[in-house]
Amino acid sequence: MTVLTVQPQQVPITRTYTGRLSAYRSANVLARVSGVLLKRLFREGDEVRAGQPLFEIDPAPYRAALDGALAALAQAKANAANAHATAQRDRALIPSHLVSLSQLDTDEAAERSTAAAVKQAQASVETARINLGYTNVTSPIAGIAGEQQVTEGALVGQGTPTLLTTVDQIDPIYVNFDEPATQIEEISGLEQSGRVTAASGSEARVQLTLPDGTPYGLPGTIDFRAATVDPSTGTAALRGLIPNPRHNLLPGMFVDLTLTLGFANHAFLVPQIALQRDAQGAYVLTVGPDSTVVVKRVQTEGARGTDWIVWRGLAAGDRVIVSGIQSARPGAKVAAVEQPAAATRSAQATGAAPNARARGIPNVSAR
Repeated sequence: MTVLTVQPQQVPITRTYTGRLSAYRSANVLARVSGVLLKRLFREGDEVRAGQPLFEIDPAPYRAALDGALAALAQAKANAANAHATAQRDRALIPSHLVSLSQLDTDEAAERSTAAAVKQAQASVETARINLGYTNVTSPIAGIAGEQQVTEGALVGQGTPTLLTTVDQIDPIYVNFDEPATQIEEISGLEQSGRVTAASGSEARVQLTLPDGTPYGLPGTIDFRAATVDPSTGTAALRGLIPNPRHNLLPGMFVDLTLTLGFANHAFLVPQIALQRDAQGAYVLTVGPDSTVVVKRVQTEGARGTDWIVWRGLAAGDRVIVSGIQSARPGAKVAAVEQPAAATRSAQATGAAPNARARGIPNVSAR
């Protein structure tokens, strides 16, 4: 008969959910000025950089508008220079009474007016430069370029901005899912009782499982947790942030995920094969210091891999029977052989299945 000596430890408490992936950032690439679309400067589906040119709108009308604005600015500066010179001359002649005060007032007003006209012309030049720059449509963010929405030769930007394509940043990527309010209350109650320490920050790990059942190699963390519960669904929205350097994960995919909610304090890991159930609940068979089989009623907190998390009913150093359970009888003397924890897990992984059938405690019989 084989026994495993259990010791208390801090054990992660996890729950599984179904979530949907979404892009970390998604941006629409718009035509912000009107004109004829001349060319596309990228390949659909390729990675693009922030600020990379994606489309070119015919710049000729905007270049001409800029030239006109520059000419108007030059004229305004000339008028301002003449008005300033006239006002300066009048100010110099005032002491000799060769110019009247009313004439000086008129000339100074002209000086101020032409200076304002220069500023207005400078603003017109800046506007013309901005509009000319908009003819070179660039990517607002780094990411994956989407499908082209408008073909070359089309007139775009008439009245409202025209959608040309989209860019999605998918590294990292979001996974959105919902947590039942009852589960939030359960973890909160366990935390208040001191049995559980809630996970926070990087401890709240998110582990994905792909649709084909393959575990995703890079764990993520909780990025957002809603402060309110949706009354129509009884759930709170959560969002995880997952590394996606190879772009294996795509927005819109449904995935299964495991979230670490907290850590059970002073808990025990008991192999599933050692845990049995009857009408009164869960129990394990242990071997006492005098080599006698003892029944211990336990309370569990879910499973972790091939083990049950037991938070009540066991004590440090208890020797739980993991092999030869069928021949064990409460109160009987047995010869127990210690099984190392690692070897026990290996044996379970290769052939031991969890005991799902409810069993009654067998009658006591001495050997």
